Amino acid sequence: MKVSGFTFIRNAIKYDYPVVEAITSILPLCDEFVVAVGNSEDETRQLIEGIGSAKIRIIDTIWDESLREGGRVLAVETDKAFDALSAGSDWAFYIQGDEVLHEKYLEPVKQAMLKWKDHPEVEGLLLNYTHFYGSYDFIGDSRRWYRREVRVIRNDKSVRSYRDAQGFRKDDRPLNVKPVEATMYHYGWVKPPEAQQAKQESFNKLWHDDNWVKKNIPKTEGFDYSKIDALARFTGTHPEVMHSRISRQNWQFSFDPTRKRLPFKSRLLHSIENLTGWRIGEYRNYRVIK
Repeated sequence: MKVSGFTFIRNAIKYDYPVVEAITSILPLCDEFVVAVGNSEDETRQLIEGIGSAKIRIIDTIWDESLREGGRVLAVETDKAFDALSAGSDWAFYIQGDEVLHEKYLEPVKQAMLKWKDHPEVEGLLLNYTHFYGSYDFIGDSRRWYRREVRVIRNDKSVRSYRDAQGFRKDDRPLNVKPVEATMYHYGWVKPPEAQQAKQESFNKLWHDDNWVKKNIPKTEGFDYSKIDALARFTGTHPEVMHSRISRQNWQFSFDPTRKRLPFKSRLLHSIENLTGWRIGEYRNYRVIK
């Protein structure tokens, strides 16, 4: 079995992306890894080169700044990296620049890839998600956070990244997938407040025009993490590749997990989900097959 990894990134240093940790977290599973490095205002390319792995191949890309509807440029950049993978790979493992796979899940993912490699009806593998917010001590605890996403796909170039690179489709239909008991840790909402604010101002321009950004994204020095509905305290362990980054944390964030700021309907749906595991009305860009 041959596995390729792929991702895209731009301005990783400026916006404090843990992309080095992201790549190195799944590198043990990969025979090669393609990184589409976009035109950056910092030394992102040198950062990726500094990983120092012979598995990594960089392709330089130019982001189309005119693609400002629905974050479409993110899918375009994802496809550029995917299309550059070697044809001989069985699976392609996609990871975004703010996601990290805990080392305890490497073996379950590997075993799932081996199990379904010769079953072409399985077009992808579905991973669980834990979303960190504000600091490395708290995780999202409401319906606003997506629970699962497809991150391993067949190396089939008819598969395309969908919308804002949230998932994949083939012939404009969701992929047929099998779930894996593995969890991706999403750190996109854990940055120093000034880096998070800068990211929000820049990132929203991928979805909206300048007038919308000016009206909806306040001009402040630091992002206000306090405006969140519900969090829970994280009681697990972080991936080893994140330990150094976490030790350098230099900002404070506190939240009382017992004070949920949820309307009645959200509290009711949240309770049903906690009791049954069923998320009513959940959006799924995939089809779990028996």
